[in-house]
Amino acid sequence: MSSLRLSIDIGGTHLRSRLSGLKNTIEKSQLTAQSNLIEFIKEYLVEYPSIEFIGISFAGQVTDGRILSSPNITVSHKNIKEYFQNKYPNLHLAIDNDLNCAILAESQYHKQPYIAALFIGTGLGAGVMDNRKLIRGYNNQSFELGHIPYKKAPFVCGCGKDNCIELYASGLGLERWLTYSNSKYTAKDLKILIEQKHPIAIQFQTALLHAIATLITLTNSKTIILGGGVISKNSYLLDYIQENLPSQVMPSSLKGVNILLSSLENASLDGAGLLED
Repeated sequence: MSSLRLSIDIGGTHLRSRLSGLKNTIEKSQLTAQSNLIEFIKEYLVEYPSIEFIGISFAGQVTDGRILSSPNITVSHKNIKEYFQNKYPNLHLAIDNDLNCAILAESQYHKQPYIAALFIGTGLGAGVMDNRKLIRGYNNQSFELGHIPYKKAPFVCGCGKDNCIELYASGLGLERWLTYSNSKYTAKDLKILIEQKHPIAIQFQTALLHAIATLITLTNSKTIILGGGVISKNSYLLDYIQENLPSQVMPSSLKGVNILLSSLENASLDGAGLLED
């Protein structure tokens, strides 16, 4: 039997896992709100004590095996790598931001050295590969696009600010605006809201376009991948983006640029398996 490797992707809505190295790959999915990441991993290690490596894609800010911030996830042990490797000396664990993981997988899939990803699910995040090098910043927080200043909102982001673009262009942001306005609709009704030209839908589309234009302008990537739950369930948004993007960026910034929907079922989970200790 080959070595067992556990990949985990924990986002604001779902926790997904994949155990490889057995005859049959084992995959699980459950709600993040009903999950405890530490206990989830412990249960796996009890059942499969021969697990040698755990790669974790985490929807928050992470550096050197430590969770710095988790706007949409409750965490009981911040230094997760140290916690597990002290208890399980033969275990190797790596954890990284979910969009860093996603772009690792997307870069491998597309074989493109200059590639960026923008994913919109519960939150909004971005990852960038420049000439096959993952752009991290000094404490691994580069391209936290969801938290760039945009407009003041009547509620605060999970990071503590009230002007993040994530408050306007994300699944949770959309839901909060609909609740705030006492709308009968939910974020799942985005297509209906767009067809009705509802102000909250227009606000969402405008913020989404701003986020993508910002990413293109800052990275000069040749390939832009769009993914995440909100995008995958509303793939028609690509037409809106391609139609309106030229008015938002310098003409030279779009020359030769491809904007594509992700073809991977779960890029962040795939990327977690590509992490190295």
